[in-house]
Amino acid sequence: MQVEAVLTTGIYCRADCSAQPLPHNVTHYSNPVAAEVAGFRPCLRCHPERRAGSLADLDVPSPVGAALLRINDGFLDHHDEEALAAHVGYSARQLRRLFEHHVGATPTTIARSRRAHFARCLIDDTDLTFTEIARAAGFGGPRQLHRAITSVFRFTPTELRSKRRRGERPRLDGGLVLALPYLAPFDFEAFISHQASRAIPGVEAVTGAGGSAAYVRSFSAYGHAGIVEVAQPAPPPTRASAASMAAVPPSAAPMAAVLGNGEQLQLRLHLPTYDSIIDAVSRARALLGTDTNPSAAAAALADDPLIGSLVRGAPGLRVPRSWDRFETAIRIVVGQQISLAAASTMSGRIAQRFGTPIDALLECCPGSTARIEHGEDVSVPLTHLFPDAAKLADAGPAGLAGLGFTQRRIDTIVGISRAVASGDVDLSATDTLEATVAQLCELPGIGPWTAHLIAMRVFGHDDAFPASDLGLRRAIERLVGHPMQPREIDSLAQRWRPYRAWAAQHLWHSAGQAVPTLR
Repeated sequence: MQVEAVLTTGIYCRADCSAQPLPHNVTHYSNPVAAEVAGFRPCLRCHPERRAGSLADLDVPSPVGAALLRINDGFLDHHDEEALAAHVGYSARQLRRLFEHHVGATPTTIARSRRAHFARCLIDDTDLTFTEIARAAGFGGPRQLHRAITSVFRFTPTELRSKRRRGERPRLDGGLVLALPYLAPFDFEAFISHQASRAIPGVEAVTGAGGSAAYVRSFSAYGHAGIVEVAQPAPPPTRASAASMAAVPPSAAPMAAVLGNGEQLQLRLHLPTYDSIIDAVSRARALLGTDTNPSAAAAALADDPLIGSLVRGAPGLRVPRSWDRFETAIRIVVGQQISLAAASTMSGRIAQRFGTPIDALLECCPGSTARIEHGEDVSVPLTHLFPDAAKLADAGPAGLAGLGFTQRRIDTIVGISRAVASGDVDLSATDTLEATVAQLCELPGIGPWTAHLIAMRVFGHDDAFPASDLGLRRAIERLVGHPMQPREIDSLAQRWRPYRAWAAQHLWHSAGQAVPTLR
């Protein structure tokens, strides 16, 4: 996200900020961190730090992009620059030089800014103590938090919290509520529809319907089991209800007051501790694609004679990625040659047999019930954490027996689990699509369909396209009005490059829409 910095005030703003500095006093930076390194602080009026967007979208060399992705995953919260550089094939000195040239800041500075901005959100959106905020954002303690916040924002944490407007204090009962900004437009209902048919029983679920629908799932944060909910925020109060809300104490103000301009979702975390929840928030953003700008894919596909109407009809559609890369990879492998419903059921059996029960957490949330801010109490049937690669690798073929899998499918699940557990396959790598598909296809039982789906959902490749997918074939045949073979579909999809994954998502989404055929 480009920002504008005002030389006379030392402040950087969003391009749409209501402030109107003189043009000759304004300079531009490719990203907020570069502006901060140059000595500018975020504007308190337009809050550029709350705008969705990712440094990973910058036009930078591949090693820098790979390093940015790892920083966004929290790599530097637990490792140093030397380890980061080794992962992308450079020395720490070379990597810092590349970052300073292409990004305007060192990797360590970017990681510190990431933690500081997240801490600022907690200062504004919650009543957590500064000690709790420091732990949640990955700082060693309040002193580190104080130094980072003061360096980035030019105000102490106490001063920032005092600037919070009346009515912006959210409710904390029923979990920690945070705003999850996105790059508009964003079609949350499409995301819910996609996840509802693919959710793993006991691990994730879709609750409610329409505007009150929510995606909920179990997760683990540093040894603590938790539940996360993502939903649309409550609509702003009507004029008729404004008078009654005036009597409500600030601590019970609706989340809509916190969410502000409407370009945000509501994220609620249920955890016994909020240590390092910055990583959980990053996973949510990755799964939903909130930092992805849909305009580039839309511009490339909107005029296509076959799918253009689909793209124009769903401008906020995203390509869902993954919360847990290994879990998503296994879910895709399990789905080979069976229906979505069967794949979900079979994946749930894996979670039930090998996953960690979360009964201890559910005792903190009686009846495993989670409250959605703008809806009624709904049952959340979450019982387990999905097992990691090491657990399935140790289970081996004998451990997976009796779950209804064929021997070939068992061998594939065990094969990819062992490859990931041993490090032979790195699910956070940033190779090209061709290299990623080729490596995956070397594993037993994985062909082009599985490899392209994993490349799309796990590795985030925008040009992945499982041409033999039955759902894609049916959607395309419905549009063209005649049968097509996978080879013909693959040839047809060449004109959608480099956004074939987006084209595929629109085609899958069209299965529930009324779409005219082309004859």
